[in-house]
Amino acid sequence: MTEFTLDLNDDQRQVRDWLHGFAADVIRPAAAEWDEREETPWPVIQEAAKVGIYSLDFYAQQFFDPTGLSIPMTMEELFWGDAGIALSIVGTGLAAVGVLANGTEEQVGTWIPQMYGDPDDVKLAAFCSSEPDAGSDVSAMRTRAVYDEAKDEWVLDGTKTWATNGGIANVHVVVAVVDPELGSKGHASFIVPPATPGLSQGQKFKKHGIRASHTAEVVLDGVRVPGHCLLGGKQKLDERLARARERAKSAAGEGGGRVKNAAMATFEASRPAVGAMAVGTARAAYEVALDYATTRSQFGRPIIDNQGIAFQLADARTRIDASRLLVWRASWMAATGKAFTSAEGSMSKLFASETAQQVTAQAVQILGGNGFTREYPVERMHRDAAIYTIFEGTSEIQRLVIARALSGVQIR
Repeated sequence: MTEFTLDLNDDQRQVRDWLHGFAADVIRPAAAEWDEREETPWPVIQEAAKVGIYSLDFYAQQFFDPTGLSIPMTMEELFWGDAGIALSIVGTGLAAVGVLANGTEEQVGTWIPQMYGDPDDVKLAAFCSSEPDAGSDVSAMRTRAVYDEAKDEWVLDGTKTWATNGGIANVHVVVAVVDPELGSKGHASFIVPPATPGLSQGQKFKKHGIRASHTAEVVLDGVRVPGHCLLGGKQKLDERLARARERAKSAAGEGGGRVKNAAMATFEASRPAVGAMAVGTARAAYEVALDYATTRSQFGRPIIDNQGIAFQLADARTRIDASRLLVWRASWMAATGKAFTSAEGSMSKLFASETAQQVTAQAVQILGGNGFTREYPVERMHRDAAIYTIFEGTSEIQRLVIARALSGVQIR
């Protein structure tokens, strides 16, 4: 088993420095422009593909690192550059994780390459789970998937919302209800191939932050996909549903063990990565604030000479480092097959996301009036940081998950 260490190896350090250079030289100079335009930064994504950052090979190398640290390291560096552009670069990864978490080896080999394309023909993918009335409450999902046995096709109908790359993606991974009586246990994930009739983009959202990342509704109107597009296959689905029905017959479902949920399996795998994104944004804002505090003078001395400023920076750096440690622990546990018995994945996402909000707010305050203007990046970083406590499980949901794990009580 790979032992936990805080030291990156030589290969990891080289990749980190390479990513940092790309973030500094390519992402940051473009950040303000694409935030204002509120459009997908295709030139930056294409440049990332050209140098090998936006590619299946790079993603696979980082994902299968036995230490588990390469993915959070990658996320931290790219999001240090800019959260909106970075999300446009890594957003396809959530759909890829959905396939890895729920699909067969054949499905992984078939669909994930199509999600990325190649430098000459860049592709995108979208993971579609949330709905207008089903965000944190996945049991309220209404998008249906009905099996047409005669044609061996699944028919999908419904509306998804808050989908990164939704509608503009080449490949969509859609979570849908296959058995309404089983609630969240009656869900399954489906691949919707490129140019499938019936799938369209609904409303594109104008957002508070991460504005360079495309977020939209996805409308499914009689979308037909072949049977092989059910992630995991029908036999596996039927077996899982049978177990869920058996549990439902027993006393409040006790004694049957945990039944996997298609959307939750994806989020469990990705929460530490979201924590790493938050660490990158927090670190970026902290560095701007530290530089400003050491160069900005008031009353004849740098403002960092004041305890009110210095202590804020000390607290910020402490929370950033603590967040990174929680993220690395969870990432290492996931890579080495250790169960999150105390909801360590949720812990990392909760603490890091709230750290990003706090640190970016402190950075705005330290810069004063300058921090409130778009001439300085901390205003954008503060807007971007708000998303981390919301997407892929709000802070309230993370606390619920942690409390349930610690107590064994189904807290509501």
